[in-house]
Amino acid sequence: MRSPMRGLYATVAVLCLGPLAAGCGGDSRAAEPEELLLQSLAVPGPDPFTASTVTAGAPPALPAVASAPKSPSGGGVTLRTLSGATSGLYAGIQGEAACDIGRQAGLLAADKRKAKAFAEAVGVERSGVAAFLRGLTPVVLRADVRVTGHGFHDGAAVARQSVLQAGTAVLVDEFGAPRVRCASGAPLKRPVAIRTELVNKGEPWSGYRADRVIVIKPATQAVNNFLLVNAVDNGWIERPSGTEGEDDAGPAVLPPVDPDEVFADPSRTDPGGAADSAGAERATPTPEPAPSTAPPQPPVEPAPAQPATPEPPVEPEVPAAPQPDLPADPDLGVPDLVEPEPADPGLSAGSEAGPEQDPVGAEPLAPAGPGQESLPEADELPR
Repeated sequence: MRSPMRGLYATVAVLCLGPLAAGCGGDSRAAEPEELLLQSLAVPGPDPFTASTVTAGAPPALPAVASAPKSPSGGGVTLRTLSGATSGLYAGIQGEAACDIGRQAGLLAADKRKAKAFAEAVGVERSGVAAFLRGLTPVVLRADVRVTGHGFHDGAAVARQSVLQAGTAVLVDEFGAPRVRCASGAPLKRPVAIRTELVNKGEPWSGYRADRVIVIKPATQAVNNFLLVNAVDNGWIERPSGTEGEDDAGPAVLPPVDPDEVFADPSRTDPGGAADSAGAERATPTPEPAPSTAPPQPPVEPAPAQPATPEPPVEPEVPAAPQPDLPADPDLGVPDLVEPEPADPGLSAGSEAGPEQDPVGAEPLAPAGPGQESLPEADELPR
């Protein structure tokens, strides 16, 4: 079944004007703006809405993700953004759901206070929570993803800027945007810029890097079929939106990208390497010309020299006006987001540095400055 909110969601984009502005909706209360909560894939985290509804399944093979570029203005990195319609953005197992949506709906229905707070956070009526959940699609993240998560505290949804570990099971809407974290039943929204000093909370996982976190924005049009990477054999699965694996099939046309290259650096035009490991270009030997057998030609008299035409005066170059770090998001009309570096480099780097990552088709997200002038974005559903 499809969510009754479909169609309305595509027409509304809310611009949050304050850091962690409660996820831009409902009665959610913002946590400390400088905190970034790191959430491992199987840990419920603080103040979960429900018990975990994650179903057992094979973990996906995680591809390399290229590092985000440093902000030209200094002071942070520019988070990379992928559309929710990107092929291979998510993983799954053919015929199986990563989350038990029916159980998730039942757990919320059993607690009216949590159901009310959940409904306010996602932008639906409390009576529409079950229908909202059944319209979502269970998938698994293939990269660390920045989101606005929520915890249930004192009867309300508390918004927290969070990073979800690759391998986390989530429910996505018809535009491919993460909406629920299955390990805690927490509502999810698009991230909001942190404007002050960034401090990591929670334990970083092996290989975590702050500059390899991506942001997922809603696709500009509804996605009828999500192209997932099969966690079993690294092949492709076509999953209809709003289904739980019962209608999975192989795609009629394979995507024009390898599953391992979804988050690869798009600047690499020759993955095989136009240069060797030392960085030197491979030269192609030029054959020596064959000796000429044509008869000698008489010398040609040079043409009389023509008087030189004076060159017009060159106008001095006028320096260009300073530009923002990155252009505005063409779909939502919101400036791109630049995050400050974490206060503790040890937390941001983790114990292992994975390979470089840079998603294909990526678009930079949020503010134009190094964190202080960034404007946040949100994917708020209308109520």
